[in-house]
Amino acid sequence: MEWWQAIILAILQGLTEFLPISSSAHLILPSQLLGWPDQGLAFDVAVHVGTLLAVMAYFRHDIVKLTRGFVDSTFLAKPNMDGKLAWCIILATMPAGFLGLCLNGSVETYLRNALVIATTTTVFGLLLWYADRQQNLTKSISQMGFRQALIIGGSQALALIPGTSRSGITITTAMLLGFDRQAAARFSFLLSIPLILLAGSYKTYEMITTTHPIPWSFIFMGAIVSCVSAYICIYFFLKLIEQLSMTPFVIYRLILGAFLFLGVALGWFL
Repeated sequence: MEWWQAIILAILQGLTEFLPISSSAHLILPSQLLGWPDQGLAFDVAVHVGTLLAVMAYFRHDIVKLTRGFVDSTFLAKPNMDGKLAWCIILATMPAGFLGLCLNGSVETYLRNALVIATTTTVFGLLLWYADRQQNLTKSISQMGFRQALIIGGSQALALIPGTSRSGITITTAMLLGFDRQAAARFSFLLSIPLILLAGSYKTYEMITTTHPIPWSFIFMGAIVSCVSAYICIYFFLKLIEQLSMTPFVIYRLILGAFLFLGVALGWFL
């Protein structure tokens, strides 16, 4: 890749990892529509590290509280709300983490095409709109229970299908369970930490064991750019979510889905 291509892809990854608009739908456009070279395993590792650093930096205080609560409730027999939320995050991570390890990229390999991504972008965009229209979005994140966490975690496994959007499907499911937009988004972002850590660790292992040369300059650049764009994305998304609702993201997904369908019909994609 050229430097400017890598910068654009890192920005796209940082933004779309956390917005409910699907990173797969955006990363397919440069590679298949414009004929850009594949970003490669090393660059995948870099942008995963960057987005992980961003979400951990933004929620650093939450992470400290959750860690303390987990230790107190698990090892010191002192049940507390933070400890319960930490266990909710662990339980919700299991379905996607287990399926991700079992499938080992086979879904990404066989379903990563424009038609699948156009379909999931549109269908799950409409589901997001339906969830956002519910009148009972009143629960706070402190009301998250183990059953709700497992349901959200189960829906997160659907994000293995390209175009679904991990943040989109978890926010959608949380709102369908009655959580307000702020609570749904915060739980989705906290839930991303262990999952990105698992995916990034696995990709790092693959990178270390490969015989291909590692482009360290691209790795550092990709990590920094994706980290900055992801942090900005999280900051503004949580600030504006109550005023904007999910409607702008639904409209954007429908437009993007229509564009992808048109591209498939006209043979734009390689």
